[in-house]
Amino acid sequence: MNYKELFQQIVKKKTYLCVGLDTDIRKIPAHLLKTEDPIFEFNKQIIDATADFCVSYKPNIAFYEALGPKGWESLQKTVDYIPKSHFSIADAKRGDIGNTSGLYARTFFDASSSGLDFDSVTVAPYMGSDSVKPFLEFENKWVILLALTSNPGSSDFQRLRSDDLNLYEHVLRTSQTWAGPDRMMYVVGATQASEFEKIRTIVPEHFLLVPGVGAQGGNLEEVSRFGMNPHCGLLVNASRSIIYAGNGHDFAEKAKQEASALQKEMEIYLDKYCTI
Repeated sequence: MNYKELFQQIVKKKTYLCVGLDTDIRKIPAHLLKTEDPIFEFNKQIIDATADFCVSYKPNIAFYEALGPKGWESLQKTVDYIPKSHFSIADAKRGDIGNTSGLYARTFFDASSSGLDFDSVTVAPYMGSDSVKPFLEFENKWVILLALTSNPGSSDFQRLRSDDLNLYEHVLRTSQTWAGPDRMMYVVGATQASEFEKIRTIVPEHFLLVPGVGAQGGNLEEVSRFGMNPHCGLLVNASRSIIYAGNGHDFAEKAKQEASALQKEMEIYLDKYCTI
């Protein structure tokens, strides 16, 4: 999916919601444990319930890796089930020396190799350009680079000062020489809303993947007001607040209600802050 297609979906559906599929076998409704593949059955019902209200899905790879081979099978079935109209994100946070990154890229982008065919993958920039560029060798695939995250420890390194800039600002500035807004996004946590105006002066056209709304306490209105650009430029992720909104037989309906409520709020902010 390219930049234009993603923006068209946002305009069409009046939402910039990304649903995080952080599916924990210990948290899904008990009745699903009797099914052949509980993880996939849960994801399938969540996708069916929320697809009208979002433009993206983001499986967090750790939740699948923790289950070994069966988890990878559930992940592959989930990726295959995500509608092609929706932008798919492998939340893997990979990044290593060049040849290893090349193998990670094949893992998430080369269906003939691994069976997985994501639109994008999250990548850690700490090892520099040669750890990121192998992901960009795959045509029409995106890198989503970690910039300023929402976890409490993000300030340990991301806000270290060098040449009058925070480290995360160096990441934003330097990485723009690796790829343009049509191939690269940035992770910026919703709890960092005070930084969005500064970030937009550095990367005015890029999409930002914004976790931290919902269970982590990020403010959607602030993120939208300070983070939007003329093409929206935001994918706001909500995971636990949607997928675990209910834990009974009606869990999918509860998830639908939460996703619908976020979509309605996003529609307001698109009208207010996005000069479409």
